Amino acid sequence: MHIKPLGKLVILILIVGAAIGIWRSWSKLAPAAADKNSVVPGKVSLPSNDAVSPGSDTGGASVVPVALNPGCADKPEVRFLGYAWNAQMGLLYANGGPQATPGSLMCKRGVNLKFIRQDDNGKMQEALVAFATQLSQGNPNPDKGAHFCAIMGDGSAAFLSGLNTTLARLGPGYSAKIVDAIGYSHGEDKLMGPAAWKTNPTAARGSFVAGVIRDGDWNIAQKWLGDNGIPTNPDEKTYDPNAMNWVNASDYVDAAQKYVAGYAEDRPVVVNGKRTGETKHIVVNGCVTWTPGDVTVAEKKGGLVSVISTREYSSQMPCAVIGIDKWMQANRPTVEAMIQAIAEGGQAVKTNPDALHKAAGVSAAVYHDTGSDAAFWEKYYKGVQEKDATGVIVDLGGSTSSNMADTLVSFGLVPGSADLVSATYSVFGSLVSSQYPELLRSVAPASQVIDKSYLMGASKRNAPTPTAIADAKPVYAKRTAKNLVGHRVWDIHFNPGKASFTPDAQKLLNQLAGDLLVASGTVVEVHGYTDSQGSQSTSLPLSQARAAAVEHYMESKAPVNFPANRIHAYAHGDANPVASNATPEGRQKNRRVEIVLKSVG
Repeated sequence: MHIKPLGKLVILILIVGAAIGIWRSWSKLAPAAADKNSVVPGKVSLPSNDAVSPGSDTGGASVVPVALNPGCADKPEVRFLGYAWNAQMGLLYANGGPQATPGSLMCKRGVNLKFIRQDDNGKMQEALVAFATQLSQGNPNPDKGAHFCAIMGDGSAAFLSGLNTTLARLGPGYSAKIVDAIGYSHGEDKLMGPAAWKTNPTAARGSFVAGVIRDGDWNIAQKWLGDNGIPTNPDEKTYDPNAMNWVNASDYVDAAQKYVAGYAEDRPVVVNGKRTGETKHIVVNGCVTWTPGDVTVAEKKGGLVSVISTREYSSQMPCAVIGIDKWMQANRPTVEAMIQAIAEGGQAVKTNPDALHKAAGVSAAVYHDTGSDAAFWEKYYKGVQEKDATGVIVDLGGSTSSNMADTLVSFGLVPGSADLVSATYSVFGSLVSSQYPELLRSVAPASQVIDKSYLMGASKRNAPTPTAIADAKPVYAKRTAKNLVGHRVWDIHFNPGKASFTPDAQKLLNQLAGDLLVASGTVVEVHGYTDSQGSQSTSLPLSQARAAAVEHYMESKAPVNFPANRIHAYAHGDANPVASNATPEGRQKNRRVEIVLKSVG
């Protein structure tokens, strides 16, 4: 039977919809044919971006009144899908309402943007496919689907991989690309667990945590586990007493509710990937979630604290804006104007309390969460400390909006800064691919899915001042080390008797740089050790020189992200050996660097 091209396209869309549905429910439908061995998550390499730290003042900003009626309806509608997420506060302020309103920054730039809440990544993908399909049929401004969506940047590789494979069938140029990063989670996305996990990470071994598997909040836990050498169990059907174990949640709210409800399962016990024949009754004792999920945990049950969050891993979760390349290329002025308006909205929210208040009102109008009014969104945008149901003080909420200077730093477009968005995409794509190769076989290079040209064009329209760029850079002066975040040995090889690196150390140094860069809300301690060769009078200075060599490498690699006062070097000589000094192999292990990450006060 001969099928016409249009018929083939209809069949393709149906297949895509089915595939996305399978992706969303994979953890419930996939057979557990073979048990997976628990693994320590790989080292996550990301650049830092304290450019988005709260209180960064880059100048005054005017306040645009909020209105609810369309203000530039004569312009083609631009539909934008996004989560209920405070990192979009600058965009919502710029829009003035669910649709661009009279006098809004968006209308002033000639963009008739309509913001639509959508918490389901699969439906976002479907909307982009529907939009691109109409575009491929000759409609220059499709009325179906969405022009843009915003997602957590550390989930962008998984989001874009299957989507772009499907879009490629429409022809060249229809791929989805990241073009902007409009804000950051700064504390609200987190791993919540017993207080013991925070002071002693090894206490999390044998835990049972609820969360959306392969989601951004899950990524936070994966990095924390890797920072502390703790395995994760990727098999959702077994229980490993030496690892963190998982139960999949339908969304971030369900993750919190599973803890509140005391969700439990009976699972077969595995050790080193093999079943022992025992069965263990396990009850959820932690979750990965974001606001208002963390508020639900605190108010409905309590007993958990923020073990690790995007306050410490402050560069991990950019709010990444994604659009269809073919349409953006044909409408470059509109895309650049939208980016400019969002950056101006971010500037207003960062510097003017009245602007934040108005943006929170738009959030309430757009998100429609029961009991979550403007005061709720404003409060948890800032982040607060409150007593939970048990009387324990817990950290809740916390996001930031980006102005133009912040965004340029995020994309590595300021001299000396690392490209946060590209690295976020790459390393978390590798993390998911390594644990779930059946879902994500490969990750396209970041250069294929990130287009910085629109941001560069928008910045030329309204270039930030040198003072604004300086204010967007992280500052560590007067910050004091506080709580332990991570402690891990890095087997960086030095030449015997010297502080110079061996040739094979380069790759590991680059991995270490990325691992430290993602945790930009931390102070870094570099502890240097030697073997027992030589005298005590020489081993201590040598270990100091080796720690200083690592410090210098980091600071020279990305001076914006590794400013003065962030890294502190310590020398221990031949103390605390981890292997026998009687063999060459043991001595090499003792010539090591230990990295300790601590949150800052």
